[in-house]
Amino acid sequence: MPPKAVTLEDLNRLPPVSFVAAVGETFERAPWVAEAAAAGRPYPTVQALHEAMMRAVRKAPPDRQLAFISSHPELGSRVARADITDASKAEQGSLGLDRLSAEEFGRFTRLNAAYRAKFGFPFIVCVRRHTRDSILRQFERRVGNDAETERERALDEIGLITRLRLVALVDGPGMPVTAGRLSTHVLDLTSGRPAAGVRIALHEVGSSARGLLREAVTNADGRTDAPLIADEPLRIGSYELTFDMGGYFERQNGAAAFLRRVPVRFSIAEPEGHYHVPLLATPWSYTTYRGS
Repeated sequence: MPPKAVTLEDLNRLPPVSFVAAVGETFERAPWVAEAAAAGRPYPTVQALHEAMMRAVRKAPPDRQLAFISSHPELGSRVARADITDASKAEQGSLGLDRLSAEEFGRFTRLNAAYRAKFGFPFIVCVRRHTRDSILRQFERRVGNDAETERERALDEIGLITRLRLVALVDGPGMPVTAGRLSTHVLDLTSGRPAAGVRIALHEVGSSARGLLREAVTNADGRTDAPLIADEPLRIGSYELTFDMGGYFERQNGAAAFLRRVPVRFSIAEPEGHYHVPLLATPWSYTTYRGS
């Protein structure tokens, strides 16, 4: 992980102007948020700092609050040419929203237009916590809300976006929880031992595409050397773990196994949660569950 730009201890000591320069960009084009938070120092934790910045947003006059919400970019816009911040470009680019096909771009354009026509501000969601399918489902569901509900939802999502930005920037005690973890463990039930050397592939499964996220091989403990996903939010959506149990049992027994590749398809709904997906297998059967 790259080093943090500043420590909380330093932020608490900086002159107000330097404090704003250090953390002001975590809130989209709104240095006034950091200006308001500077007056509340010192902060004992990074979590407390983020809460103070969000209080400044929520207590802002309605016109200023609406202008702040409206300063956020639309999703799926032509990011490379759009006048948006580097942070927003990186967040949208991490999900490929700057590389949409013509069909996808048309769908996002229609949803953006319908949402803005109804509410008067852009649809806001913390992109780093969602797959593309999940964002589209959110889009279609939330356009049915009333204006006050969506204004509150926009502020909630801004809280999630800025929490991730602040955690990436500031080091100190009391860090907010922003990352999840996905892990697996393979057990050979015929021998009663962990299954070593099993090839595993993790895919994101979307409505129109399937994307490979990670490949790994189990170690002597039947686990992967590192979690399949860690140190970042787990994106809400559908996934598939594929285990090459045929290859494993052939190496163990010297004969073809009934099972070949075992696919385990599951959903993630808690971006900051721990999902452990173990596989218990014989050459003829398997079982799985969400572990801990």
